[in-house]
Amino acid sequence: MTSRTATPGSPTDRLLGLFPPGTVIGEDGGLVIGGCQVAEVAERFGTPALLVDESALRARARRYADGLAARWPESRVAFASKAFPCTAVYRLLAEEGLSIDVAGGGELTLALAAGADPSGLVVHGNAKTERELRMAVESRAGLIVIDNFDDIDRLERILAEYPGREQAVLVRVTPDIRPDTHEAVATGQRGSKFGLLVPQAREAIARLRGSDRLRLDGVHVHVGSQILDTEPFARAVAAVAELGEFAVYDVGGGLGARYTYDDRPPSVEEYLDAVVDVARALLPSHARLLIEPGRSMVAEAGVSLYRVVTVKRSGGETFVAVDGGMGDNLEVSLYGQRFEATVAARVGGGEPCRLVGRHCESGDTLSTGVPLRDPRPGDLIAVPATGAYTYSLSNNYNGAVRPPVIFCRDGESRAVVRRETYDDLMRRDLP
Repeated sequence: MTSRTATPGSPTDRLLGLFPPGTVIGEDGGLVIGGCQVAEVAERFGTPALLVDESALRARARRYADGLAARWPESRVAFASKAFPCTAVYRLLAEEGLSIDVAGGGELTLALAAGADPSGLVVHGNAKTERELRMAVESRAGLIVIDNFDDIDRLERILAEYPGREQAVLVRVTPDIRPDTHEAVATGQRGSKFGLLVPQAREAIARLRGSDRLRLDGVHVHVGSQILDTEPFARAVAAVAELGEFAVYDVGGGLGARYTYDDRPPSVEEYLDAVVDVARALLPSHARLLIEPGRSMVAEAGVSLYRVVTVKRSGGETFVAVDGGMGDNLEVSLYGQRFEATVAARVGGGEPCRLVGRHCESGDTLSTGVPLRDPRPGDLIAVPATGAYTYSLSNNYNGAVRPPVIFCRDGESRAVVRRETYDDLMRRDLP
């Protein structure tokens, strides 16, 4: 298969910069991702579909793991799996040597099914049930993050049933840092439902140091998601440093992804430099440093594919309606996140359009004012940077079936999650 690249600095080159690295335009003018012509992928697996460039995801994982290890050898990268809790993604990242951060029994079950090392699991949650904590203990999860005093009470009761067993824990600290991000994904400020403010965190630390069943390994902090500045991360490290010396400092994740032309998130290297520079200055050199990238790990590797169902010109706008929408991408409705898009066969340029979904909701809009060149019913639309949270938040609104996940690599495509069927929608129903 031959392909061509866009002219550097051209609008098409700018657009391709939002897609997985290595994405090119084929000789027929269509997108090629992971060596696969997306038109052929869509023909084979149908639409909507979430396509993942496997090589791009592996490269991102290595960039994080190798970059952190070079800066702080006693370290570990744990994938914040709520961003993409798919068994195949867990397996891929575990193969690349990453640990896994899980929030809840479902993610814990999926991670274990994928072969993740239980000793590398970091178990989160502001409302972990007794059942979930028991699952974590029974699976010998490496670290459980204490979010509240009830977590301590429940864990001590559970560990009493396992004489001689000890569970390593971290205390989640809320450092009263409010990054510049959407309110729904800010987690480090006073009033957050997550973690303990510093005075409470000190109390929890003192209590855990006196426990004969829970071993306090250290502290955890996470101030939010889709953060486009390194300063809040540096402040967070400084905040937990004030709590004393520990064996482990988990400084969370939150680095933003590039969704639009205007987004300028720090690079992985800039993020790591910001975190490690403060760690070198304030943390004990022998401590283990953990980070938990999620969105910035998987967003760029994912591309959503849709078919145009109808094109309607009304009220001075061009509405391009596709066969998916808020059933497979809730980010627009929840966070007002903007996405770019293109006609996959005619990449770049075109008239400003409102790209809308098929669901019975006026808010079911994927993007506004997005240039689409000569959109027609039957066209394939590609939306880049959808690897984070679209799969997590997919749903059955209007009885829609959730889309498949397709891995592409070296010109080969394979389904790692099948498309739901209407039978699946009824499978849990009882007579």
